[in-house]
Amino acid sequence: MAVSKLHDYLLEHENDLVAELSDWVRIPSVAGVPEQRIEVVRSARWLAGTLRAIGFPVVEVWSEDEAPAVYAEWCAEPSAPTVLIYSHHDVRVSKDEQWQETRPHEPVVRDGYLYGRGVSDAKGQVLTHLWSLRAHLAATGRTAPAVNVKLLIEGEEETGSPHFRQLLKDHRNRLAADLVVFSDTMLWQAGHPAVCTSIRGTINAHLEVYGPQRDVHGGAVSGPAPNPVLALAALLGGLYDDKGRVTVPGFYDAVIEPSERRRQELAELPFTEEDWLARSETGGITHEAGYTVLEQLWTRPAIEAISVIAGDPEGVPRAVVPAVATAELSIRTVPDQTVPAVAEQLRRWVADALPPEFGHELSITEETGQDPYQTPEDHPAVQVLAEAMEAGFGKPAGRMGNAGGGPVRWLEKVAGAPVVFFGTGLPEDRWHDSDERAAIEVLRKGAATLAHFWNRLAETKF
Repeated sequence: MAVSKLHDYLLEHENDLVAELSDWVRIPSVAGVPEQRIEVVRSARWLAGTLRAIGFPVVEVWSEDEAPAVYAEWCAEPSAPTVLIYSHHDVRVSKDEQWQETRPHEPVVRDGYLYGRGVSDAKGQVLTHLWSLRAHLAATGRTAPAVNVKLLIEGEEETGSPHFRQLLKDHRNRLAADLVVFSDTMLWQAGHPAVCTSIRGTINAHLEVYGPQRDVHGGAVSGPAPNPVLALAALLGGLYDDKGRVTVPGFYDAVIEPSERRRQELAELPFTEEDWLARSETGGITHEAGYTVLEQLWTRPAIEAISVIAGDPEGVPRAVVPAVATAELSIRTVPDQTVPAVAEQLRRWVADALPPEFGHELSITEETGQDPYQTPEDHPAVQVLAEAMEAGFGKPAGRMGNAGGGPVRWLEKVAGAPVVFFGTGLPEDRWHDSDERAAIEVLRKGAATLAHFWNRLAETKF
């Protein structure tokens, strides 16, 4: 393949990539909002039409009534590997009043970034695949990709993929592959590419703590009345000890320590606390004793309280002792933790830690919980991807992990194949927050990486 021709093609069409992504971002395919459901359908239809225009001979929209997924296949090389690409086209809800660069679904370009909801997570990542195929075909003169390509782009990832598992079961005979490429992840730095080889698992839980039978005027009962806000605050305040470890009994029993090889790989990534704080906008670092920031992010489990509500969060306070206090918990797991085991640990912890005068209800969505995944260290596709990334970004690729979660284990099982990860997000892209953005240069280099990857993968034996 003419390397210069590939890069020249993507440079020449960079504005087209931005324009196409902007068109897609204007469709507000917000997950979990009933009145936006039709927009998710429109988003799926937009993607299906774009895939047909590229040349995919098979394009289908699956489960249109329930957050539609788009499936496409282009399998013209019987002797070549088959790759199943996964990502999603739904996006997180936005609060317009918090966006300063633009409205969430009115994309704009400023200083090398495209701003808008979904430009990075994950419509931009999907389009890097589409443009990689365009570049691959243009540079090689081929009429079909050198590898067999299947795409599955779901429409409900941001709400935990509640119907996706059944969708995979219903269509499992279509999804067999030799390799899965999971594209809902991040790079380490724009100037220092790294191959992601692991992803943490995720479990969501909803906790309600009950005090009085109804909201009661504080002037009548303050003092002897059980206040669920204080009980919930004490529970969450004791979630971590002074060494930064989760205090849930048994939580670390199945946790596998990172290997020396893994720790060395992460240590080789460029890192300073100043750079991390500037890019993550977190304001500080809470350490787990004995582990670096990157080890904590990618090899250690965590529990976060992502929402706490009680009493009168809006409007004029009524001066009552509230009847209920609620918290949403997000649990990130690592090998060899499992969803059922961690769910049971959480149930025992809450039941034992709350005083007897408080009732509670803990809801854990075990059926949509995602287990962690580690790509086999010596799988040849990892090295092929590293070489393609070096060709795409112009610098050697390190190794990294992903701190989030996703339906990786489900895809591995249904495809019968190992999973590798490639994404074009960056920690500073503000996923799920206001002013989400994507670096246009990174999108272009990501497309170049994947175009190199298809050519190299076609010649790889696994």
